[in-house]
Amino acid sequence: MSLQFTLAPEPEHEAREKGRLLFAGPVTFVKGVVAMSGLPPADRIEVCFAGRSNVGKSSLINALTGRKTLARASNTPGRTQEINYFALGDGRAQPEKYLVDLPGYGYAEAPVAIVAKWQALLKQYLSGRQTLRRAFVLVDTRHGVKSVDDEIMQLLDRSAVAFQVVLTKADKVSMAERLATIEQVKGALAKHPAAYPELVVTSSEKGDGIETLRAIVAGLE
Repeated sequence: MSLQFTLAPEPEHEAREKGRLLFAGPVTFVKGVVAMSGLPPADRIEVCFAGRSNVGKSSLINALTGRKTLARASNTPGRTQEINYFALGDGRAQPEKYLVDLPGYGYAEAPVAIVAKWQALLKQYLSGRQTLRRAFVLVDTRHGVKSVDDEIMQLLDRSAVAFQVVLTKADKVSMAERLATIEQVKGALAKHPAAYPELVVTSSEKGDGIETLRAIVAGLE
């Protein structure tokens, strides 16, 4: 029986507050990783954010954390070549977590050898990180799921990593276009067993969906 994909509901007050407190606490850059041997100790739950180049990943991470330059956006697709680790929280109110910013994929301008290296690191990370609780796959509301997104979703299926789609830049399209994209994404996700059945629609500029996403991250154990 196939899953029924829906939009994530507005969080209840307690979940909203838990999310607010997690992201209102310390958020610190830990390190940029270029090989599996460089990963920090797997001593806490982590979530990762993946998406095509220029999908708005840096803007979303900055909106989540309330920090304008925590994740640095680049005008050059494929420039971010590292797995970037950020530590969330101070461990007092709730356990600390890692927020992991993965290299953008679907880049056309990077050298082939570098692309191959990134792809290999991405596959190793997704397949071998025991503390990874959920991957958030970002999809541009203007474009919907593309073939490169589907490739990452297949990798997550094979790695048995639960992933949840986050639609970005929802403010850039009309409501009719947004609804059409949501239906397209639902159809694309139907064939992916690792897909979480709730979509999050966001706008980093308007703040839409940010509290919902914070609550989801904070609620993962």
